[in-house]
Amino acid sequence: MASSVSTPFPNSLHTHKIQSNFFKPTRVLIRPIKASSSESSTTPPPPDLAVATRTGSKDLPIRGIPGNYGLPIIGPIKDRLDYFYNQGSEEFFKSRIRKYESTVFRVNMPPGGFIAENPQVVALLDGKSFPILFDVDKVEKKNLFTGTYMPSTELTGGYRVLSYLDPSEPNHAKLKSLVFFLLKLSRNRIFPEFQSTYSNLFDNLEKKLAVNGKANFNTPGESAAFEFLARAMYGKNPADTKLGSDAPELITKWIFFNLHPLLSLGLPKLVEDSLLHTFRLPSSLIKSDYQRLYEFFLESSGEILVEAERLGISKEEACHNLLFTTCFNTWGGMKILFSNLVKRVGRAGTKLQIRLAEEIRSVIKSNGGEITMRGIEDMELTKSVVYECLRIEPPVPAQYGRAKRDLVIESHDAAFKVKAGEMLYGYQPFATKDPKIFKRAEEFVAERFVGEEGERLLRHVVWSNGPETENPTVENKQCAGKDFVVLVARLFVIEIFRRYDSFDIEVGSSPLGSSVTFTSLRKATF
Repeated sequence: MASSVSTPFPNSLHTHKIQSNFFKPTRVLIRPIKASSSESSTTPPPPDLAVATRTGSKDLPIRGIPGNYGLPIIGPIKDRLDYFYNQGSEEFFKSRIRKYESTVFRVNMPPGGFIAENPQVVALLDGKSFPILFDVDKVEKKNLFTGTYMPSTELTGGYRVLSYLDPSEPNHAKLKSLVFFLLKLSRNRIFPEFQSTYSNLFDNLEKKLAVNGKANFNTPGESAAFEFLARAMYGKNPADTKLGSDAPELITKWIFFNLHPLLSLGLPKLVEDSLLHTFRLPSSLIKSDYQRLYEFFLESSGEILVEAERLGISKEEACHNLLFTTCFNTWGGMKILFSNLVKRVGRAGTKLQIRLAEEIRSVIKSNGGEITMRGIEDMELTKSVVYECLRIEPPVPAQYGRAKRDLVIESHDAAFKVKAGEMLYGYQPFATKDPKIFKRAEEFVAERFVGEEGERLLRHVVWSNGPETENPTVENKQCAGKDFVVLVARLFVIEIFRRYDSFDIEVGSSPLGSSVTFTSLRKATF
């Protein structure tokens, strides 16, 4: 859902229940956002303020931030080529951690070139330094959703949509309140529409598997995701509209134009780097495709647009935001997360799959054959599997923020002074696979979040632009649909093992997420 960031980890952890916020009737409140002292004055803070705002203990030594940005033009290009081609993202960071003996260092982040004016960042690559990126009192999030560049607003109808707004901007509260209203409006349709849509999906996958011996999940899965979102959130079946079945293809092209500076398609290095990472692709090439999506949301959002006007948002701006929230944030997230769930559970093997099937069917049986929120909460292994997938492979791996004032940021081993205005960057998989926080951090451990100790670890699961133990508000940048995403991911796992004892897969690469193909689906036998 709409990307939006919270305060650092809480001191105490309360039992995490998804239904506690998502299904509770709420009033949407718009609270005035007040500028912090750093926003309301251009006078820099006194030198000792940085020490007063350290992110943890004062016992760690202050260390200069290692690394450098290299020569102008040449340094950013070299780092970009290393990131995409010479090393790949994982080794790009690991090699520099080894070189500098630090998880905090200076580096250029792509794309640079003529797309991003300034590629220079301070990288935060551990679970202790990373959470500063959620603290909107200390970092600004304006125009930083995709990174060191912001896609042209021509791709969003001329508007800066919610994901690119800082909470200090008045429209942030209004637009995030609108997303909360959308979620509240749809909650009674989620269960029936999900079961209907995904039951039909797996019926069709079984037919393809019977004929071809294998069935690709991605393409039909993307169609099912959009159909579910349209029916659950807007009460519309896209097949009954002018949009028909074209939405996934249109959205994919539009997302590509937003994210091409960060993607690799496997083309020859020089061709791809020149084409995707040096210049912006002209948004005019997809204007007509975007207009088709816009018209669908304009025609399908009647009650939501009435609420938007009540909140002081024009219908046009609201519609562009609803499109972005539904297609980029939610559909894009489901596209990546669902294929990753199939991949991770598939690779884990039959033993885990049988355990999931036993838990899911037992709970459903004890609830009179129905899938209920209470029943879902009782499926501890199922919940843990979803959280573990979000930990080990978060759908959005990068996080950015600009320091509002001088700060001292701590890793596990040292403290580092950051100047006001410097760009901070976090590569989330390194934070959520921090071996000083998680045992067997690089492994997919299905039961990791089961029990009291597992619950305590949830504060380090931060896929939603904030800790899993905290909640989105109009004043932070945590994902408005955090609980919605976790819920539908659980429903997806439930739908699989309600029907099947186990399955086998083949996995391939994809620019976003994984390409997954079913090679067997063994129907339920108990």
